[in-house]
Parts: sequence; structure tokens; C-alpha cells
Amino acid sequence: MNDQQGPSNQGLPPEYSQHPTQHAPQQPPSRKWLRSPLFQIGVVGLIVIVIAGIMGGLLLAKPASTQHIKHIVFLVKENRTFDNYFGTYPSANGATTAMDSQGQIVPLQHERDQIPDINHSAGSGYMAYDNGKMDRFDLLPANGVKKSPSSKVVNVYQNNSLTQLYQSDIPNYWTYAQNFVLGDNMFSSLMGPSFPNHLYTVAAQSGGSIGNPTTDKNIGTLNKATKGWGCDIPNQQVKVKAGDGSSHLHEACFDFQTLADELDARGESWRYYAPPAGQKGYIWSSFDAIKHIRYGPDWKYVVPTEQFLSDAATGNLPTVSWIVTPADVSEHAPASVCVGENWTIKMLNALMQGPAWSSTAVFLTWDDFGGFYDHVRPQQIDSYGLGFRVPLLIISPYAKKGYIDHTQYEYSSMLRFAEDTLGLSPLTARDRSANNMLGAFDFTQSSRPSLILQQHACNVVQVYHNPNYDD
Repeated sequence: MNDQQGPSNQGLPPEYSQHPTQHAPQQPPSRKWLRSPLFQIGVVGLIVIVIAGIMGGLLLAKPASTQHIKHIVFLVKENRTFDNYFGTYPSANGATTAMDSQGQIVPLQHERDQIPDINHSAGSGYMAYDNGKMDRFDLLPANGVKKSPSSKVVNVYQNNSLTQLYQSDIPNYWTYAQNFVLGDNMFSSLMGPSFPNHLYTVAAQSGGSIGNPTTDKNIGTLNKATKGWGCDIPNQQVKVKAGDGSSHLHEACFDFQTLADELDARGESWRYYAPPAGQKGYIWSSFDAIKHIRYGPDWKYVVPTEQFLSDAATGNLPTVSWIVTPADVSEHAPASVCVGENWTIKMLNALMQGPAWSSTAVFLTWDDFGGFYDHVRPQQIDSYGLGFRVPLLIISPYAKKGYIDHTQYEYSSMLRFAEDTLGLSPLTARDRSANNMLGAFDFTQSSRPSLILQQHACNVVQVYHNPNYDD
């Protein structure tokens, strides 16, 4: 324990005693001097000094990240829980067993590299949550796969939710955890799928949306992965829940403020690296759902994902970057986790080999639970969430080495870090109250060198993407 005891009075001079010497009361002095010009000038001067001291204190109170971090990168991948990736990580709050809907404790099976997508809608999430009992994940159905590439992939387990990967499956993610920061108390912002959670990563809100957009209420969401979710898709609607719990359909095109707007106002640069229209994964490009960005001059800052490689290499990274992945490297079941991890390594190697590494903080996380089991009950801080835990890796030359961060975070915490570092105001109540992730850093340490990792061989049956995702 490092708890410090309060100072003792033993050996202190009388003026530091908790029981000061008592003196006889004195007669009050004459008050004529209170009206003297010299006294009034002195009072004004004292007020100026106090205000200056307060302002100076506020300036001194700026987080150390202001001096050391010049580039912030949010890298958002798809559909994993903490227990699914790091449930066996030493000293972290992980689990290797689960309680099923029959009340039985069952082991989490070793997951193959590719398994069918699992339903992870808001309704499925609340069913698995089961009022905090976390015991109905085994009832989540697999989403249909039109053309299975191999019988080895489909129906590997009866309960695909109750599975997890080991260090040997994702060795480089574990290496990042061992050398930087692993957050084991990071939650998705909303109990639901990709569309609303991705909006939280740019705006600390989803406009009330709780599901993925649909174009036909009779057939549900037929999400062609090359299509978009947002303003440029005609007649697209999304379910929106009001604060009182009522819900209605709303056009999947919103116009609320985002972190990008605050960066614009401050003169700070940003880019959103995402699959463009026509590429699988465009559905996760969140600014397509923000009207004034989609149809305004800022749309030029939404660029193809692979541009990050050249920007990192040439020292052309903006102050804030978002990276959204193409579908086949997203780790969204049924895509290959191995291929997805290799892609992440390629992106981060490019960053670490570039000139911006020494002043960069990377927040690598996953956008929702994807239907996979996690044992930690998410706190319900409002009518939208939190959702289930997701993995978090904080990678920076100033990140604490091999540190497991138990602080509760959500996607709004990433925005809070950017806001506090850059001196920006919070966007919503979420980022105003969110923990800001500064505890994961040690700015007294020297900037640590890059960690260049090698991609590993993948035994992939076939890299493919289900065009009928529920995200």
C-alpha cells in the first residue's frame, strides 16, 4: 500500500498546532481608514493579484499531454469483446467461463480464426445482458451466410458467442498489451451495433439512434457492404430512441456537432481515413451520416483508409485521425482475425517508422461486442448504454509500459482525451463526464522508441464478407 498518513503535529512549532494559542479579544479598530484612497487602491491591486494567480494556476493545470502529444489517432475495428480477445491475459479482469441460459457454468471454447457472424443488434444485446445477469449469450443466433466458403467455418460450435481467442491467435495484440497499455474496463458507448457506436467515436452521441439503418421496413437491413449508412442513401431510416424510452424512425442523416467541428473552429487539422463509396466497409464511414460534413467542404477530409500509410510515412498526419477499416480486414466475423491483425500491424508500423511517432497517442479499440460473451456487467448510465466491454490498447511513446488500466472508459473518453489535450469544450454530457485516459500515460518518461512487429502467416480458408450483415 502507498497510502500516506497525514502530517503529525509532533515537533512542530506552535503556529502549526491544531490548537492555536488563545488570545484575549481586542477592541475593533476605527473604520475611517477603510474609506481612504490608499486602502481602496490596495484592495483593487489585491483582487488583480488573486485573479492573476487563479488564471496562472489554470494555465499550469493544463495536462502534460498538451506539451507532448501533437497527433491523436483513433483506430476503430469491428465486433469483439474484452473476454473474446484478452480473457486469458494475466492479471487482467478476464474470464474463461460463462454462465449460460440454463444457469450452468461452461468453458469458453477456443475460437477458430473464422466463424459465422453472430447477431448483435440492440435487442440481442439486451437479451444477452438479461438485466445484468449476463447469462443469455448462448441464445444469440448466427446470422445467415449466403455462400459459406467451407464447412469448416460454419457451425464450428453450437454457441459461437461462448468462444475466445488465445495469445497464439493474436500474438501481436498481446505484444502491444505487454509493451504499452491494455484497458480492461473499456465499454462500447451504446448497447447495440455499429452505426450508433461509430457515431459516438466522432460526436459522443448517436443522435438517439440505437440500431443500423434500414431501407425497407418489411425486410429489415440488407446492408450491401459497399453501400453507405447515412445521408447519401435515399429513403434510409434508423430507429431512434428518445430520452423517455419511446422510439420512432428517423432519416439516417443527422446534423449534430462533432469533434471535427471543434477542430475546425480551433484551426486544428483532422482526417477520417475510411473505405470510400463502392468499397466494402463504407457502411462504417460515420461522417456520411453527418449532413453538414457529407455535403460541405469538410468532406474532403474523409479520405481512403490506405492514405494513412503515405501520410504517416511523409509526416503529413493531422492533429486528429480516425481510421476505419475495410471489411475484409475488420475482424468482423466471418472475416479472418489473423488477416485483420496483420493489417493493423501494417498501419501501426507505418506510423512508428514515420516522423510523427514521438508525439503520437493511438487508441485502438473495437466498435461493439459483435455477439461475443463478456462477463463484466456494463453500467447503465443513461437510456442508451453503456454497451458491453470491448478491447482497448493505448499505444504511444508516453504510454506506461505493460500497464493494465482498470479505469472505466467508453468511446467518449477518447474524445475527452482529445478535448483536454487540445483545450476544447465537451460536446455532450457523455464526454463531459467521461474519464479522459490521461492516467494511462507517463509524461515524465523519455519518449520510447517504436516497436516494429512482424506480420504472421494466416491459415485462412477464404477471406470473405457476408453482404447481409446486421453490421
